[in-house]
Amino acid sequence: MSVKLPIYFDHAATTPCDPRVVEAMLPYFTEKFGNPGSRNHSFGWESEEGVSLARRQCADLIGADDKEIIFTSGSTEANNLAIKGAAEMYQKAPAGSTGRGHIITVNIEHKAVLDPCKRLEKVGFDVTYLEPERDGLVTAKMVEDAIRDDTILVTIMWANNEIGTINEIPEIGKLCHDRGVVFHTDATQWVGKMPTDVKKDNIDLLSFSGHKMYGPKGVGALYVRRRKPRIRLVAQVEGGGQERGYRSGTLNVTGIVGLGKAAELCKQEMDTERERLLAMRRRLETRLTERLDHVVVNGHADKRLAHITNISFGFIEGESLMMAVKDISVSSGSACTSASLEPSYVLKGIGIGDDLAHSSLRMSLGRFTTDEEVDFAIDKISEAVVKLRELSPLYDMHKEGIDITKIQWQAH
Repeated sequence: MSVKLPIYFDHAATTPCDPRVVEAMLPYFTEKFGNPGSRNHSFGWESEEGVSLARRQCADLIGADDKEIIFTSGSTEANNLAIKGAAEMYQKAPAGSTGRGHIITVNIEHKAVLDPCKRLEKVGFDVTYLEPERDGLVTAKMVEDAIRDDTILVTIMWANNEIGTINEIPEIGKLCHDRGVVFHTDATQWVGKMPTDVKKDNIDLLSFSGHKMYGPKGVGALYVRRRKPRIRLVAQVEGGGQERGYRSGTLNVTGIVGLGKAAELCKQEMDTERERLLAMRRRLETRLTERLDHVVVNGHADKRLAHITNISFGFIEGESLMMAVKDISVSSGSACTSASLEPSYVLKGIGIGDDLAHSSLRMSLGRFTTDEEVDFAIDKISEAVVKLRELSPLYDMHKEGIDITKIQWQAH
């Protein structure tokens, strides 16, 4: 079977819309175009029915009640609403303090979590940034050690978008509930890929996005727990009072219908898809590490998403490697930060040096990835690494037994 080029290995950045999702959406562009807020005629009722179905489909995917799903423009907006909305709602200043409360997050979170936290710091909240070890794992013990009497919010991603490491989310959630602290997780890479039950997993707020799970871009959702405990938020977008008052604005009905269909398909196909992707990812990693020396797979050895691998190729530059394998669409980090020439802050945040961080590729497989594409990538990447190392004086020095980490370079 021939391989159609280019090959797409960047599903952690975005996924193609499943044709079945597109089919579900099409009538809402032209035939069922009503505003779901129009309660006085059939056009509005028809659109409202589509939104209601999507709300149930999204709730079913994560074990929630449909009243707990708030539609947004994506995970970035959902994260902002969860973090800022919870901080403003539950802010408290301990006796003798001028602060507004303590928040715990992690230094390798997505920017859609880190930037809202930095904004809150500027207005009086105190934020602790946990620093995981080399495997990127965030444990309940780390959170327990950081919690204080004035902690109001913990926000930790379920699985990292660059290295795929899966954090101890149910355990962290239980700890937060025991301490009366609101717990939010950015589950953008997790939802649709792994089983989720927000009640059993002790989650108060959860963000996810359509375009990471074979749905359309520009739509996502925030789960907001309604019982035990009931979570309240301060709205960040005000206007018409839609989405229980948490997110005003005319609903993106077409996108929401697509998100709902994508959620339904993920629930049906998740288990078989995960096993298939895991087998592909393991073959990709195993064969590259067998063929090449000085190759490091980043992230936790076992607690890692099936579809993401992040690999450092020593003695070469990641940007050069990407140019050498232009037929394979990969990334050097998050899609939101890959335009920067700086090495990935996630890799640096778990203690990887600039040399290896600069030589890393993130490859993420998906629903339509084939075995032939994986084998093609293995061959092309191996060939490119060998050729680039032939041009590397550092690799020559390493082969001669010189410890390049101890060389003192002379500045001119």
